Amino acid sequence: MAALYQGGNLMVRTKVCCITNRRELELAISYGAAAVGFVSHMPSGPGVISEDTIAELVQATPYPVWSEVLTSLTELPGLLAQYQRLKPGALQLCQPLAEPVLRELREALPGVTLVHVVHVADSSAVDEARMYAPLVDGLLLDSGSTEGPARQLGGTGRTHDWSLDAAIVQEVLVPVFLAGGLTPENVGEAIATVKPFGVDVCSGVRKDDMLDEDRLQKFMHAVRQSG
Repeated sequence: MAALYQGGNLMVRTKVCCITNRRELELAISYGAAAVGFVSHMPSGPGVISEDTIAELVQATPYPVWSEVLTSLTELPGLLAQYQRLKPGALQLCQPLAEPVLRELREALPGVTLVHVVHVADSSAVDEARMYAPLVDGLLLDSGSTEGPARQLGGTGRTHDWSLDAAIVQEVLVPVFLAGGLTPENVGEAIATVKPFGVDVCSGVRKDDMLDEDRLQKFMHAVRQSG
């Protein structure tokens, strides 16, 4: 299990997602991000950057900050090839993966953290989280949908029912990150309600399609105050 998911303290970790360039990476790190997320090809949503840029940013991410690549791929050969091109610390699996694929991926990449996204729309998300939890190193609970032609795999800027997230946290034995419409104004309440291992933010700290230092500072302060 990766370093980000170890440790006995109760500090809520923050992952700053949708990082697009070196300036944003350095800004996120300077304000205490435990992890940073880089978005590869998605059917919709913000923050998508080229794999060449992702590879450069992964290499520029200093230890102990954790680099995560968000992927919409679902087949083993594509996932393995993407990992070999980018070499992040973690893969965030944004679409549902079949259990055999997850098991083969885990076997093929024993030193890589696997985080499976659960899109929380109704109570079925609790069952989905229970199913994935034994197969991965962590879960990320987000708003969105994996169904239909207009799939939304993250970055929606929308919150969802936090009581369902709280139920998932109580049910599973792996670390849980909470995402979906978090802002400096609501993240304290979200943490108090859900009690996640960490929080994940994208649109809530961005302005005019750029990471905004003022909003990031306020967000990180609110997370620290929640402890």
